[in-house]
Amino acid sequence: MGKTTKYILITLGALIVVIILLKMTGVIGKPKLTQVATEKATVREINETVSASGKIKPHIEVKITPEVSGEVVELPIKEGDVVKKGELLCKIRPDILKSELDRAEAANSTQKATIGNAKQMLAQSQATYDNQASIYKRDKVLYDNKVITAAEFEAAKASYDGAKAGLEAAKQNVIGSTFGLAQSQASVKEAADNLIKTTIYSPVDGVVSKLSIEKGERVLGTQQFAGTEIMTISDLSQLDVNVDVNENDINRIQLGDSSKIDVDAFLGKKFTGVVTEIGSSANVVGTNADQVTNFTVKVRISPASYKDLLIKTAANPNPFRPGLTATVDINTNHATSLAVPIQSVTTREVKKMDMPNTDGQTQDDANKPKINAPIKEYVFVYKAGKVKQVLVTTGIQDDAYIQILSGLKSGDEVVSAPFATIAKLLNDNMQVEKVDKSKLFVGNGN
Repeated sequence: MGKTTKYILITLGALIVVIILLKMTGVIGKPKLTQVATEKATVREINETVSASGKIKPHIEVKITPEVSGEVVELPIKEGDVVKKGELLCKIRPDILKSELDRAEAANSTQKATIGNAKQMLAQSQATYDNQASIYKRDKVLYDNKVITAAEFEAAKASYDGAKAGLEAAKQNVIGSTFGLAQSQASVKEAADNLIKTTIYSPVDGVVSKLSIEKGERVLGTQQFAGTEIMTISDLSQLDVNVDVNENDINRIQLGDSSKIDVDAFLGKKFTGVVTEIGSSANVVGTNADQVTNFTVKVRISPASYKDLLIKTAANPNPFRPGLTATVDINTNHATSLAVPIQSVTTREVKKMDMPNTDGQTQDDANKPKINAPIKEYVFVYKAGKVKQVLVTTGIQDDAYIQILSGLKSGDEVVSAPFATIAKLLNDNMQVEKVDKSKLFVGNGN
């Protein structure tokens, strides 16, 4: 055997020995460890929120509808104008209503003459009654003394009864005429009121946010019909965001809860507000098979949050317009507490060690999946290359972190990514490789 062959065999033998040693120590053939990122549990400020979208609406919004029908002959305002309470908004042609007032006043004058005539008839009937009463009393004395015949007395009594009935009829005629006069006076007042209603004034200070008519159009009043909505006056000094909140979240919201508001028309600008009203009646949306129950919540926008956007040179300085879309985050709860990333918390069926022992249950039975087994929340605490499954109790949460009420202490290092690994792959006492979070998503486009 040559020297070269001898050296080759020695080298191969040494390599085999090294490979065997490396394999025995686990350096070669060691399975690839699951990579995870970690984050320490720390005390944080957590704000729990309920998010909803809706429209901006004035807190006071008055829809103007005429009470009388007719042609619009004056319309001194236009959409967007600022108006004061008592300012002229619209005038409807008064000709027909003026004629109705004239007729009512004429009928009232006629009724006044009628009641005057009725009073004169009453005075005449009273005089006739007094005369017949005197004759009746005198004839009764004469009849009792047998001076006049029974026929003469009966004639005097009949005249007296007739005069008495005539007096009562005259009194009732005066009463009826008095009621007729009151009726005619009411007709005059009604006609006068209707004539006044042809001129419409603003009931509040505000902005003409909507104008639905033009000069010369005919409008319907509300006396007999639904009426024509001619314009809307909005008080833009107090604005609300009306949002629909799902029934699952409505009980978490209280009056006075602070809110953050994003308005689509003002990208990048944050506004603040408070909850001022919570609806009591439900808004049901969708079909019977797919119904969604919401409740309307009103969030008042704080004027201080948009004072830098006010257009001070404009008649209407408010930057918002009714109908703008906004998203509201209502702060429903607040805590400063120990917290971990939301994705660190996962759920598992209660482990055997946490379940009460059941007599007659075998080990295989205990390891089988259980129907309706209790579900608990866990985190995986990282230490020295391994993770330990730890039962925790959670509280409120925000967009990124969740409150830990029990199970952890400040400084515990918990697995925070990737979420799929935490939810499905990790097990108690599993060996893992801790890496930087950015390394986990290289090449994944995340």
